[in-house]
Amino acid sequence: MFRFAHAEYLNLLYLAPALVVFFWYIYKSQTKLLAKFSDAKLLKVLAPERSRVKYLLKSGIIVFIVLLLSLTLANPQTGTKTEEVKQMGIDIYILLDVSLSMKAEDIKPNRLEKAKHSIAALIQKLKGDRIGLVVFSGDAYVQFPLTTDYAATNLLLNAVSFNTVPNPGTAISSAIKLATKSFKQEVKTQKVIMIMTDGEDHEGDVMEAVKDAADKNIGIYTVGLGSPAGVPIVQYDQMGNPVGYKLDGNNNIVLTRLDEPILQQIAHEGNGHYYRGSNNENELDLIYRDLSKIEKTEFGATKMTSYEDRFYYLLLPAILLLITEFFISEKKSKLWTKLNRKLGID
Repeated sequence: MFRFAHAEYLNLLYLAPALVVFFWYIYKSQTKLLAKFSDAKLLKVLAPERSRVKYLLKSGIIVFIVLLLSLTLANPQTGTKTEEVKQMGIDIYILLDVSLSMKAEDIKPNRLEKAKHSIAALIQKLKGDRIGLVVFSGDAYVQFPLTTDYAATNLLLNAVSFNTVPNPGTAISSAIKLATKSFKQEVKTQKVIMIMTDGEDHEGDVMEAVKDAADKNIGIYTVGLGSPAGVPIVQYDQMGNPVGYKLDGNNNIVLTRLDEPILQQIAHEGNGHYYRGSNNENELDLIYRDLSKIEKTEFGATKMTSYEDRFYYLLLPAILLLITEFFISEKKSKLWTKLNRKLGID
């Protein structure tokens, strides 16, 4: 099997035809400029050492060097062997609150951005575990299902915003039910739900959803984001400038508070742990420590191909050509003169 480890560098191959056009333009411009001052016969007398062939040769070598270096940077690889590798890990569904109360800035830059940053940091630590994301506000949706494609998860995580779920509210129960249903029960992996929310104004029978998940041996961990004392929600205009605070129907400033008791109860009934979110990463280390203790089980197998680098087969000739081009003069040599006369090209 053959592949390029860094195929994005193949775009540098477009430099080769550009250089051909550039060198040809320089040569034709020089020829036209000299033609203004003398004819062809007189030019041979005035510039007897000028060699068209050696100029084209040097230009061709440079173009070929660019081609070789572009392929070298792309790092061609050949597959040496294919083996089946067992996939071991746990299944994790993260439930992310995207309700308007997550706009509060008691955790910088705000509760939602802090949560997204923590999730991204956790994904970087995972090794083989499958992770999925459910976003919820007044309703719950699967942002991405269980996967080990961590690069794709980061892209989909970055797309999450307060507009991801249009319905207002905090439907924690709906999110737990959706995550519970989204696990593949026939796959005997250890399953975990992690809820990241301020827990405020939760809707539905949360404990019923927690009990159903616990009955299916799904552990539930909760991360509380915000201040129990309550903070106002800053409002911004379209230019990103603060214009005041969110008001209720009586023009009173709305305070959003972290509901720790409900999140602690959810974690307790779900056989998990509760963590208090903050501006540092301490809770992230605690979460990863606890997840690492969960026994990993096999959930599948995949074929992996071992590849070996072959870039040096291109790098070595590129270096040799570069040295060769350096020592080639554009002036005629006796050997070139005799050869050109025989060929009748110069």
